[in-house]
Amino acid sequence: MIRTTTAVALAALALIPAAAQEQTDARRVLVVVAHPDDELFMAPAIASLARQGADVAIFYATAGDAGPGVSGLAPGKELADRRIAEAWCAAEALGVSTLLGAEHPDGKLGQGVHHAGSPARALTASFKEQFALSDVILTWGPDGGYGHGDHRMVSALATQVAQALPAASRPKLLYVGIPDGSLPPVPQMADWATTDPALLTETVAYTPADLAAAKAAAMCHVTQFDEASRKGMMGLFDATMWRGKVHFRLAF
Repeated sequence: MIRTTTAVALAALALIPAAAQEQTDARRVLVVVAHPDDELFMAPAIASLARQGADVAIFYATAGDAGPGVSGLAPGKELADRRIAEAWCAAEALGVSTLLGAEHPDGKLGQGVHHAGSPARALTASFKEQFALSDVILTWGPDGGYGHGDHRMVSALATQVAQALPAASRPKLLYVGIPDGSLPPVPQMADWATTDPALLTETVAYTPADLAAAKAAAMCHVTQFDEASRKGMMGLFDATMWRGKVHFRLAF
């Protein structure tokens, strides 16, 4: 398991509903994603929350050992080690010092889901442990962004665990989303899912410094994206689907 090397002080932060603009006390934020680099889809929000003093941790379900990206590496340990190192690089750029997980098999979270000993059962147990310590969970929506099976499983299992908790101890579960009509005009994202803006009632605003941190985080993922993509993606997202705030919808 990836573990923290330093402690982050607990503090209050603001998650701002788009309509009401009310502040929410959310001291412990857990970002739950499938692979190293998935955090980029909400990177400036992570940087913003960490800058405001929240105790932010990122939980990676897998080490990403199956996805070669642009690395040319074969699936396996060497690629996993590289991607974990890239995750630490990105976390440092975003101001996050706690990484968790990376213990489950990449590309296999949906296999034999209902069987004892399945990757999904193991991941569910990990979520139960971590959710009990968290105030807010940020994760993929049921669409998984562009439909990736591991992304969808992370969302489904996070929802399953959160919905079973008593209301008094249930963390706020938020799905990151792209407002309909704001997809970046690039072929690679033509099939990404969008969400009715009326459902995206919560946002995390970010500053130019937070966006700069997100850009630095993107540069860390050398195995997954070519240099031009790493340099351009955060600016592209900022100009299209974010525009100063990352959008989320409440699961419940």
